[in-house]
Amino acid sequence: MTAKWEKTGTNDGVLTFSIPQEEVQKGLTQAFNKVKGNLNVPGFRKGKVSRQVFNRMYGEEALYEDGLNFVLPAAYEKAVKEAGIEPVAQPNIDVESMDKDADWVIKAEVTVKPEVKLGQYKDLEVSKQDREVTDEDVATRLQREQEAQAELVVKEDEAAEIGDTVVIDFEGFVDGEAFEGGKGENYSLELGSGSFIPGFEDQLVGKKAEDNTDVTVTFPEDYQAEDLAGKEAVFKVTVHEVKAKELPELDDEFAKDVDDTVETLDELKEKYRKELTEAKEKGAEDARDEEALKKAVDNAEVLDLPHVMVHDEVHRSMDEFLNNMQRQGISPEMYYQLTGSTEEDLHKQFEGEAGVRVKTNLVIEAIAAAEGIEATEEDIANEIKELSEAYNMPVEQIKRVLTEDMLKHDIAMKKAVELVTGTAVEK
Repeated sequence: MTAKWEKTGTNDGVLTFSIPQEEVQKGLTQAFNKVKGNLNVPGFRKGKVSRQVFNRMYGEEALYEDGLNFVLPAAYEKAVKEAGIEPVAQPNIDVESMDKDADWVIKAEVTVKPEVKLGQYKDLEVSKQDREVTDEDVATRLQREQEAQAELVVKEDEAAEIGDTVVIDFEGFVDGEAFEGGKGENYSLELGSGSFIPGFEDQLVGKKAEDNTDVTVTFPEDYQAEDLAGKEAVFKVTVHEVKAKELPELDDEFAKDVDDTVETLDELKEKYRKELTEAKEKGAEDARDEEALKKAVDNAEVLDLPHVMVHDEVHRSMDEFLNNMQRQGISPEMYYQLTGSTEEDLHKQFEGEAGVRVKTNLVIEAIAAAEGIEATEEDIANEIKELSEAYNMPVEQIKRVLTEDMLKHDIAMKKAVELVTGTAVEK
């Protein structure tokens, strides 16, 4: 086979290649075997007509289209390897010649992976990350647990304060007319939680049980109900109860109630400190790695990122997102209806980051190539084992789902990322 690659643009070109007559004949034989079973030819049982008779009656050219479909994928793959190019999308195929008893000549318009000019990607300086856990951090964690264990106690003839919970009936009116969804009974509202329209909760501060009051608010301009957006509303409110949080004492009994693996408050504090230290260390490492990788990508230049790669990444992200919604029982149609959006809106939502992800992957691949990073047989075996354990799938099933080439690529990418992040220096 001879393959010739001619660039027509930064990442576009025409790949011309031939399919040897020997391969052509194999394809024509496959095409004939495909159609002969459906032929009814006088003097022959169904499916038993000979190739010679077929050619005489219909002409061998009748097999050319199917024959090409049989041999083209392998021929194109060989031509790509021979030309040393890396296509990133399906080619546009054009037949140049399909002469009888001659090699067939094919032209393919191909978009290839763009050139990446690497900048510095090793020994990158990144921001110094805070890894210290303070007494204040531990106290904040304890306070959260204390809040979670708090009980609501009715305040007798006392005014409501921020942080208290009021039990209320309410009904909202716009221009004197009650509106749908604006009514509630025995509703528990924590003042200061920000769960109601801005200004609503503040106007209940100072109210007592059995108080009746009018609360006047203005719906935000971007309010989800368009018929209420930007409009002033008056809510008639009856306060039934005012409740205050009663926090438990921070003592050994509290510690044992919160965590049955400790006996004292000091033990609980020490456990929290250890957990916070591990979390902060992990967060610091993640932040360092993210900054280092971003710098490596920013330092690189990708020549004319192909639109098709960004388009494919957008749709991959959309599919992943909608599949996650589907697992929660929300179909794409239902999602668009609930959010008041369209497929085009979702496409735009993912478009912004898609280009960054594509460039990042290209840079990581270029680093792996520049460093000669490859996956060993041991790497592949370990990766398969880890995937098997993570997804609770048999090893053989993992091998069927992921080809060796896919595993090698992913492992090389991981090693390249580790090279960038592992050599980064915090300053």
